[in-house]
Amino acid sequence: MSCESRNPMPEAAAFRRLPSEVMRLDRMGCSHPTRLSFLRQLLRRIEAEGWVFDRPVWDMDARGVGRAVYRMQFDGGSLSLVAFAHDLPADQRSDRVIATAWDATFALFDGTPDAEDLARLEANVPLQEAGRISPRELSLSRANRSVRLFDHVIARLAAGQQPDAQMLRETGYLMRTTAVYGSGKFGAADRAMIAGRPVLSAPFQAEMLSVWLIRAFTVDLVEHLARARGGAAAVPLREDLRRGLGVGNSTGLGMAPFLVRHPVLLNNWMMAREEALARVRAQARADDATLAGFRATLAAAAQNATDWQSAHPIQQAKLANLRNGLERLERFVAERWDVNAPQPWDLLWHWGEASLALEAQEALLAAMLEPHGDLIDGLGHCMQADEEAHFGIDGAMRVAELRAILHAQYDWAIHTDYTDPAHCARFWYISEEKLEPRLGERFEEAGASRELPLDTGRRAAALWQALQDEPADTPLARFLLVHPEHRLMVRRVQTTARHPFAEIRDNLIDADMLPIDLLRCKLAFFGATRFDPRSDRWVRISLFQGAPYPDDLKPGDAL
Repeated sequence: MSCESRNPMPEAAAFRRLPSEVMRLDRMGCSHPTRLSFLRQLLRRIEAEGWVFDRPVWDMDARGVGRAVYRMQFDGGSLSLVAFAHDLPADQRSDRVIATAWDATFALFDGTPDAEDLARLEANVPLQEAGRISPRELSLSRANRSVRLFDHVIARLAAGQQPDAQMLRETGYLMRTTAVYGSGKFGAADRAMIAGRPVLSAPFQAEMLSVWLIRAFTVDLVEHLARARGGAAAVPLREDLRRGLGVGNSTGLGMAPFLVRHPVLLNNWMMAREEALARVRAQARADDATLAGFRATLAAAAQNATDWQSAHPIQQAKLANLRNGLERLERFVAERWDVNAPQPWDLLWHWGEASLALEAQEALLAAMLEPHGDLIDGLGHCMQADEEAHFGIDGAMRVAELRAILHAQYDWAIHTDYTDPAHCARFWYISEEKLEPRLGERFEEAGASRELPLDTGRRAAALWQALQDEPADTPLARFLLVHPEHRLMVRRVQTTARHPFAEIRDNLIDADMLPIDLLRCKLAFFGATRFDPRSDRWVRISLFQGAPYPDDLKPGDAL
């Protein structure tokens, strides 16, 4: 299918938000998952194409130690999650990326592994970074138990009882992953090797499939341990409680720079979502079925906001805004929204912009998209990117044109005083310990000499200043021969001219910058819910909560 946003609905043009409004961290840090999120795209594909699930290997002892294989077969091939369960002492269990042991480790295998493959993976996957995988593997991941809830569920099921529903709602998962690696890391298949395959062409499909199958493994494991303990008295987890469980995830600064390093991909994600919102707002009327779907989505969002807990003061304030905003929104929809007015969705959106805090505005966006699948789902095909095609610099462009682009697209950056310590307080660097991005305090810590080029605002301002004395008709090639230090920023500016949502329009080294805003934006595109920051630099979330499992996916479930 071709990308539908290349031929967007003309009537939607007047309803599109500007990048200057959308690409600010305070709004991006309030993102909610939508039906365009990558896990939703995966489930729709699996359902539409009739993928077949089975579990050809389950070799697990009474302690829950062993291995399993979960396989998805489709027209043209198969993908298999190979899972290894371990007997992990409690004092070795940690969410930190520097951990060296886990309750379970996994690899997503391209095809169906044979005995030789399983032996190779068993020797390497449990070691994670210390091991080595091959291009036959598409992802490498690990997970730890949510110990109190995991043990509670086993004990209850073993005794023939169901676990406490409130405890399950409060936590939302039995295991949480601490890393899901792909795209060539530790020997896995590079993204370029799979991008041309339809089943994996959308962003992060291998990673989402891995997590979905990990979720199935987690429930199978607790039921296995319950049977081992309780024998014939043990019962399986009730269907509604099973559906309510997701997979937790702990994510930190290692993920944060991704959106800066992949500007074309970010542009395509944001443009697809913004085009979807514009299409909904442009609708001349709202039919009864769509309205019913919207109201049901609002009710589910309100319940999620009630269940969603956080101990972090930033998220607590956001949750208060969300709960208050959803309450006001439901009241407005029930009492004051004129659904028979021309363009009723646009009317609702304008009310939300004027009446709701950012957290609730972005929740409204997600709710408005939800019942409009026929209108917007095709936009999912627009969210991948061939970034190499946009890598070159147009050296023939004149200085005057580049200055005009800077003035139009980087006005938020070029007039900032970066000599003010508050505006250059941080620096991004690579940790020697784990070879992952970290954030340092420039005036308190050593290491700024190894700063990563993620300070896009400061670099834009430096380029702007360097161009001031250049003749307007100077080709950029000549300018860059003298000033090669500006090559990176010239490329970004030219990219942003073609891709208006490519740049985060905030100072990423400012003292007040919150890295969790970067994390939340990306994780919302994955489809994450229940954001629970543990600091301004790492967050716990849940994936696939409420979704079907591979063995019970029914028509309509993946909407």
